[in-house]
Amino acid sequence: MSNRQPVLRHPEETRAAVPRVDVLEDEAGITLLADLPGVSREQLELRVEGDTLHIEGKVATDGPEGLEPLYAELRLPAYRRSFTLSRELDTERIEASLNHGVLRLRIPKQAHAQPRRIAVQVA
Repeated sequence: MSNRQPVLRHPEETRAAVPRVDVLEDEAGITLLADLPGVSREQLELRVEGDTLHIEGKVATDGPEGLEPLYAELRLPAYRRSFTLSRELDTERIEASLNHGVLRLRIPKQAHAQPRRIAVQVA
């Protein structure tokens, strides 16, 4: 798995923060944890195109109704990151959850890529 720069589709998509990501691997697959504070489930887009995983999210900047912020420390109102996935990973079975600003993706390995025990018989 490697980082890949996003393909820019529209000029307004040129500025986005790169979220911090932890990638953990075990025998059955990988777990990806991405920090996306301020992103709601409705503003999160995850997609796989070919061998590339795209993570995009917009930060909700809504305040109380009728009030307009005078100052905000939010510099970039979006997150964007892409990864090239190994062919050993099963992109059809990706599981995703978002909890308190942390996106958790579980990407299992293909069955043929997982380790298996071989029984030894005594002749």
